[in-house]
Amino acid sequence: MRKTERKAGTISWPAAGALEAIAAARHGDPFSVLGPHDGQIIAHVPDIARLWLLREGAKPEEMKRHPHLGDIFGAGLAVGQSYRLRAETGQGQVWDFDDPYRFGRLLGEIDEYLIGEGNHHDLWRVLGAHPGEREGIAGTRFAVWAPNAERVSVVGGFNGWDGRRHPMRRLGISGVWEIFLPGVGEGEIYKYEIRATGGAILPLKADPVGFGAEHPPQTGSVVRRAGGQVWQDAPWMKARGQRNAIDAPISIYEVHLGSWRRAEGGARPLSYTELADQLVDYADWMGFTHIELLPITEHPFDGSWGYQPVGMYAPTIRHGTPQEFAALVDAAHRRGIGVLFDWVPGHFPTDPHGLGRFDGTALYEHADPKEGFHVDWNTLIYNYGRAEVANYLTANALYWLEEYHLDGLRVDAVASMLYRDYSRKEGEWVPNRDGGRENYEAIAFLRETNRLAYAANPGIMTVAEESTAFPGVSRPVDAGGLGFGYKWNMGWMNDTLGYIQKDPVYRRHHHNQLTFGLAYAWSENFILPISHDEVVHGKGSMIGKMPGTAWEKFANLRAYYSFMWTHPGKKLLFMGQEFAQGREWNHGASLDWHQADDPQHRGIQHLVRDLNRLYRETPALHRTDCSPDGFEWLEADDAENSVIAFIRRGAAGDPAVVVAINFTPVERNAYRVGFPAAGRWDEIFNSDAAAYGGGDRGNGGAVTAEAVAWHRQPQSSAIVLPPLAAVVFRQA
Repeated sequence: MRKTERKAGTISWPAAGALEAIAAARHGDPFSVLGPHDGQIIAHVPDIARLWLLREGAKPEEMKRHPHLGDIFGAGLAVGQSYRLRAETGQGQVWDFDDPYRFGRLLGEIDEYLIGEGNHHDLWRVLGAHPGEREGIAGTRFAVWAPNAERVSVVGGFNGWDGRRHPMRRLGISGVWEIFLPGVGEGEIYKYEIRATGGAILPLKADPVGFGAEHPPQTGSVVRRAGGQVWQDAPWMKARGQRNAIDAPISIYEVHLGSWRRAEGGARPLSYTELADQLVDYADWMGFTHIELLPITEHPFDGSWGYQPVGMYAPTIRHGTPQEFAALVDAAHRRGIGVLFDWVPGHFPTDPHGLGRFDGTALYEHADPKEGFHVDWNTLIYNYGRAEVANYLTANALYWLEEYHLDGLRVDAVASMLYRDYSRKEGEWVPNRDGGRENYEAIAFLRETNRLAYAANPGIMTVAEESTAFPGVSRPVDAGGLGFGYKWNMGWMNDTLGYIQKDPVYRRHHHNQLTFGLAYAWSENFILPISHDEVVHGKGSMIGKMPGTAWEKFANLRAYYSFMWTHPGKKLLFMGQEFAQGREWNHGASLDWHQADDPQHRGIQHLVRDLNRLYRETPALHRTDCSPDGFEWLEADDAENSVIAFIRRGAAGDPAVVVAINFTPVERNAYRVGFPAAGRWDEIFNSDAAAYGGGDRGNGGAVTAEAVAWHRQPQSSAIVLPPLAAVVFRQA
């Protein structure tokens, strides 16, 4: 008999205390007891009648049951010998399985070190559930960070949701728990059962790095592969840096996938596969350069529109699998359209299966509600000063950019992250170390995320929804900025929407709302956003905001969109606004596509389509979006007539453009406008064109600039300014 193999029937049982802890599922290091050790094997298999040891070339050997702990079994086993187990229930059911406790450590020491340091940029490659093989055996490797837990178990249908069956191995001081479960594959539903300090069993937790999830309202994680798409977008990826640059035409179509269009009479949202055809076709036909998706990270409540995510690493199953989402991105790229993603690192919901008090402590959030709770949204705030938490979020940004080839991240509610007193009264917030309101930890996190994102994914863009005057949002990190590529121009949006909603008779008293945006237009790289936030919560629709008769409402909207597309800054429009949907957006219903068949609504749709084309094809309207060199006021002070006029210029050699807009319902037949050069100027756009629902009043296709000095220009022309309309001229 080999020295490493015990005599049949003799078991050297581990200490009683250790075995009792195993049986009660409270042992913090089950691998030190279970599996093969010192020439024998110990197994814990609850609720069975008999257990056999299976070895190649040998007869099944029934394992000895512990005399006092009936779910614990032992047998002799030669060191290094492979084996399987066979269980039988009291009802005679028999099955063979591989013992999870025969496998050694899974996570490498470097990975463990980087996780503990909070500097693992590929965190998703080591945490989460990864199907694959170990020693030739198919299964899934699980790993989760829960440093203050006494015990963590993987539970699912494969083990009867019984936390006693598969407690995990704790790895040193990193706080990571891991296990390889043979026979568990893709599609399996799982959660983590966590025993907190003191012995409390927490509500079952979804995987913080889970790549798939059950369909809400179910809350389990699902074993899915991260990535795996066969990409066909190499030409796009190579050239996208030019498409996202500050001198490129960027016109973004913001979309909520669940309500853009619905199938089966509105019964269900479109799948990723259907959207890859229908949404991509439509965005391409409309001439948008990018699609921006409201959050599609997994979220439990439809009414949050995705802004209260639980599954930060999982594309929502509402539309299909992760691979089908990747195929949607790939389809857009193959049509020359970028895809941006609305990313929410500012807060997370309190749902019991989520990140809140994940291991029984304030792990991802602050313990003090003055720092860790959003009073506006009833959500928790990440503890950006904890290295592992910042790492979790930064790696999440890199994950979406790398695994799904997304072209950029629009970061939600940045202002709420930058300031400790955001929406808080005196005494309800904790100052920073210098006694101020700035959140140093969040600022450092945003800078590091932007630095890493741009370094690892050339050609992407990051965009801040930031509503304050915080300096340098879109300035590079090495120049002292936050490092975003672009910032939403919330001031421009609020001012100009406030202006256009006023009756034209009062607009002369608010003229500065139109012009003030040019005082700071180049302080950041701006995107002009008319987003979903402007058509919800009783704000009505865009067409509903417009004053006047039915005709005037549409004319006002045409003039406003024309102003937006000719104003410096990139463009963003929320779905439905492009055809002037009549009702406020409803996340639970399809857009009212039938309205696009009405001539007035179709006119707005075709106007936006032509504005996109004009913007793309006219360098003067996009190359200097972010530079004062490309803009000159001609008329900024004609408040009495509510008229503005300006020049847009591109690079050297690009034809200049002159824009004039009349924000009253009064036609002006001989309104003199200065032109920067003499000769013929073609009227290349007129928002009063009959094709858009207008009265077809204009300038016969062109004007001639004569030697009459006006608007600080040596030449000018008396043009026709239709009512509530914009005209655009380009040097012939």
